[in-house]
Amino acid sequence: MLPEVVFVLGAPGAGKGTQCTFISKEFGFIHLSAGDLLREERQRPGSEYGEMIEEKIRNGEIVPVEVTCSLIHKAMEKSGKSRFLIDGFPRNKDNLEGWERVMSDKTKLLFVLFFECSRDLCTDRCLGRGAAGSGRSDDNIESLKKRFNTYLNDTMPIIDHYDKQGLVCRVNAEVSPQEVFADVEKCFTALGIQSIDK
Repeated sequence: MLPEVVFVLGAPGAGKGTQCTFISKEFGFIHLSAGDLLREERQRPGSEYGEMIEEKIRNGEIVPVEVTCSLIHKAMEKSGKSRFLIDGFPRNKDNLEGWERVMSDKTKLLFVLFFECSRDLCTDRCLGRGAAGSGRSDDNIESLKKRFNTYLNDTMPIIDHYDKQGLVCRVNAEVSPQEVFADVEKCFTALGIQSIDK
């Protein structure tokens, strides 16, 4: 059986990480964050990609998709599990084409979970996170402006692409995390995916 994948997309601060934690607990999916995998690889001694990843992240550029896909694939194999949430990927057309080229025959895409949240609220959340000591260098107003523009220009077309295939489950992310999760659960149960406690 092919590993099953749900892509998790939304603006910076839409609450993707929080919801992925809930989904993992409830449905037993393994949460893979493309950004975290790249950061880990960058710090791994003797990594063949470390230098290049460091340079791309420092310059605010996107790492070549083959590298990201290969890290995601390795993490999947290492986990020994068969259901995955891929958070923050595909972010742009190149990511999407790369995934379809490299991974589409190795995985089954269930759907795209898309968190909708206004720019103002997301900005407030990220700045709040930064003020609370998130340790994320990009939780500041200047970086957020750039991240939002990238998101609107590059990620929204991905949502449109999957929307045409009827694969997007949209969730209003402007309410409390519990209310958001109540809607998220519906996306999974509609596909017959059951809670691991049941």
